[in-house]
Amino acid sequence: MNNILIIEDEQAIAELEKDYLEMNGFHITVCEDGLTGSETALSGDFDLIILDLMLPEIDGYEVCRRVREVKDIPIIMVSAKKEDLDKIYGLGMGADDYMTKPFSPSELVARVKAHMTRYSRLMSAKKSNNDILEIKGLRIDKTARRVFIGGVEKQFTTKEYDLLVFLAEHPDVVYTKQELFKEIWGMESVGDITTVTVHIKKIREKMEDDPSTPRYIETIWGVGYRFKVS
Repeated sequence: MNNILIIEDEQAIAELEKDYLEMNGFHITVCEDGLTGSETALSGDFDLIILDLMLPEIDGYEVCRRVREVKDIPIIMVSAKKEDLDKIYGLGMGADDYMTKPFSPSELVARVKAHMTRYSRLMSAKKSNNDILEIKGLRIDKTARRVFIGGVEKQFTTKEYDLLVFLAEHPDVVYTKQELFKEIWGMESVGDITTVTVHIKKIREKMEDDPSTPRYIETIWGVGYRFKVS
């Protein structure tokens, strides 16, 4: 049974999330403040974290930062804050997804399942020989999930890595943000494609000498993105 940690200070919301997820076969642990939540996340064996943004003691941003320092499990951040800047900051801290309250419990369950299925598939994939992808000074060791730029290793979150590999494996193909969201997050965009934009920005910051003139992932204005090979 998969273990999920819910860090949420509003008891009614936490209980609703817990009930729906338990009905779908998940084992749920609930923490009501950020400090206890971060300690539980770091000491426990969880497959996914549902993290509220506004929490007592320490906020969701800080919890996310602490967890990301040592663990790569999916984190879904939830908040009543609807501004793009809040989403961008949350995703930039390492969250894999951002849901704005109020949301339907069935959508939460669908996103949890999508994240966990993809993460489980990636972690269980083992090959006898490392699968290497090399393009223009970029070296991706797909078996070890390591990325090198000019021989220097760069650290990527799970979704940043997945997005980079997908684009690199399909060079010169233009993908819309909606297509990328569906491919990498495993679900429809539901009108919110900020996640893709933020992840592309973070990838460029880690890969490019000058992110404003990218060598690798090119913006096709009004359409989407493509990985350049020339």
